[in-house]
Amino acid sequence: MTQGGGVSEEWLEAVRWNAEGLVPAIAQDAASGDILMVAWMNREALRRTAELNEAVYWSRSRARLWRKGEESGHVQRVHEIRLDCDHDVVLLKVEQVGGIACHTGRRSCFFQRLEGGQWRTVEPVLKDPQEIYR
Repeated sequence: MTQGGGVSEEWLEAVRWNAEGLVPAIAQDAASGDILMVAWMNREALRRTAELNEAVYWSRSRARLWRKGEESGHVQRVHEIRLDCDHDVVLLKVEQVGGIACHTGRRSCFFQRLEGGQWRTVEPVLKDPQEIYR
């Protein structure tokens, strides 16, 4: 990856942060291309993600930085960080450690599909969330 601790952080200035100082971040499986989740990042979360090569997000509900996997162990190792053409969405190409990205115990947060006007669950629970989060 091309960023670096100790190097100029001009790259952070290119991001179009929203009024709350946040940018949406999409986590995509680097191997399969599957979208795993969407979260928010503030400047510090993006900077730390680039430094650590592990996903760090901003938890709006807890109002603090949140390293993906800090409780579950399901860390996201970051292979690549991209910025969209409008500079207002970040894409992280990741390796999802443990194969579970969703707090429901599924591989992806996008486990519901619209079928016949109703949302249907189409992905299995891989591990009971009560076993993941104690």
